Amino acid sequence: MRHRHGYRKLGRKSQHRAALLKNLAISLTEHERIETTLPKAKELRKYYEKLISKASAGDFNAHRAVFAQLQDKASTKRLVEEVAPRYKERKGGYTRIIKTRTRKGDAAEMAIIELV
Repeated sequence: MRHRHGYRKLGRKSQHRAALLKNLAISLTEHERIETTLPKAKELRKYYEKLISKASAGDFNAHRAVFAQLQDKASTKRLVEEVAPRYKERKGGYTRIIKTRTRKGDAAEMAIIELV
């Protein structure tokens, strides 16, 4: 039973899962809208909203905290200087998940995750 279990494993080991979420977050920062599977989108939402909350401070420590997660200078700079200030007054709910289709190859539920 998985009662009160805190995250989805996504069929990956912990390091692979961390790399996946990091790469999805970088793509979301760059494009502001990506299509992925529904479970990945739901996990990315938790990960990314915490990043935006950290970045909303906008100071040097925010840069360090976000860079520690993303390991990408361009995405960190964009997230802290452009994306996070848009949501300064908002108390959460920075992303939206829209279910789109069923993928033909493996019948996976697909979803678009975008910034609000």
